Amino acid sequence: MSIWIRSDHNVDRSIPILKLWIDSVKDAYHSIYSEFDEDASSYPGEVGLAHWTDERFSHMMSLRDNALNYARENWADYILSIDADVFLTNPNTLTYLISKNRTLVAPMLYSEGLYSNFWHGMTEDYYYLRTDEYKPILEKENVSCYSVPMIHSCVLVDLRRSESDFLTYRSDKIENYDGPHDDIIVFALSAKKNNINLYICNEDHFGYITVPLEQEDDKSYDLEHLRNIKMDILNSGQSLYVNDLLKEYTDLPRKDTMMFDNIFMINLKRRPDRRKRMNQCFDELGLKVETVDAVDGKALNETFLQTLRFMPDFKDPYHKRPMKLGEIGCFLSHYHVWEEIVQRGYQSTLVLEDDIRFEGFFKSKVHSVMNEVLKILNWDLVYFGRKRLQEKDEPWIEGARYLVEAGYSYWTLGYALSLRGAKKLLEAEPLTKLVPVDEYLPILFDKHPHQNWKGYYPKRDLVALSAAPLLLYPTHYTGEKGYVSDTEDSIIIPEAIIAKEDL
Repeated sequence: MSIWIRSDHNVDRSIPILKLWIDSVKDAYHSIYSEFDEDASSYPGEVGLAHWTDERFSHMMSLRDNALNYARENWADYILSIDADVFLTNPNTLTYLISKNRTLVAPMLYSEGLYSNFWHGMTEDYYYLRTDEYKPILEKENVSCYSVPMIHSCVLVDLRRSESDFLTYRSDKIENYDGPHDDIIVFALSAKKNNINLYICNEDHFGYITVPLEQEDDKSYDLEHLRNIKMDILNSGQSLYVNDLLKEYTDLPRKDTMMFDNIFMINLKRRPDRRKRMNQCFDELGLKVETVDAVDGKALNETFLQTLRFMPDFKDPYHKRPMKLGEIGCFLSHYHVWEEIVQRGYQSTLVLEDDIRFEGFFKSKVHSVMNEVLKILNWDLVYFGRKRLQEKDEPWIEGARYLVEAGYSYWTLGYALSLRGAKKLLEAEPLTKLVPVDEYLPILFDKHPHQNWKGYYPKRDLVALSAAPLLLYPTHYTGEKGYVSDTEDSIIIPEAIIAKEDL
């Protein structure tokens, strides 16, 4: 296998990184042919990092076509063209693409939005056209290899096929070319004019691609897009591995607690995998977080349970059963955090569980939400992640763009809590009429549908809001591969303990 690399017009450390990497792997390849221009950092007439001038397009067309011809001249069977903003995470990608036995084929890549490395439609003048078929392919409603009018950024060409000789990135090589001055469009049209189909395959998870910058965007915005990709990798349970050789080029953000006095993360000691993943997320996001060892429901014995009092009327709304030991441990974990907040006098705190997925641009979105929250003097709790259980609309907070009044909700994935809110949660004495924590909160903000349960808590004045849209989601949903519940997969408390409370 041979490698062909070109890099120029950089405003980062791409070339030193490439040189270091090439020197470390040069003996593993048949050849590595590289050329670097360390002097030029912009094109004439360029008005921004992402401004594509005609000269920039021409340069890109020339480079891509040179790579294609280099592969032909060296009798390569295939050429896999990969742009620098592509991150392949599947080591079997090349083998898979070859197995498809197509002249042109690409692995479908993800971004943090709807952007990918294919088009499903093209206008009459050869520009992008969104179609109804695009999203089902992207979201893998069906998995296959689809014939599409455009693939780009990561493309395998089978050079053994004679028809591949007509492929080009240069418009001057296409007779009567009437399309835009754009490298990927020229390539797609060279295929179309020679009846060569382009295929995008979504049968596996292959990797990621960054969203193209707008002309006015700067490098910091590109880094945020990259951070979103790294977070998505961590959210999926994969690890981010950095070769020791390249660690000097890695930069992690300085950690802070955003506008909060503290951030707590609740985690069971017997879930070190979750703790490791969450700490990696905090490193990438630049979050300073205090880890709280959760109360393990499996460690609760009958003697301890006798010190608690349970709401006698409680039955799980879905499973029609009493509380489980895991639910008790979960409640006590949150309860201990509320106690810490009051003891330390924190005015605002963020509480996180360990099975959460962060939305892209998490920190900036938190700032937007909390800037609105802090203008509201009368607030106690703000859900960042939850399962909404009511179909009817939740009213927007007057003058707010990102806040609604919280209705009946499940899950305590993450929430902001004021000092006043923590005091209310403790003063209600929930350990004397215990229910699961995600039932307790809606009772206290008086949005729970079970009137008899609310009767055990006569003072229900917790002011609960919710971020809209949400900022946190579960890493897995019930029934998905990899789903593990620390509450559902536990023992139901003995009926004798509940019965004793009724005596």
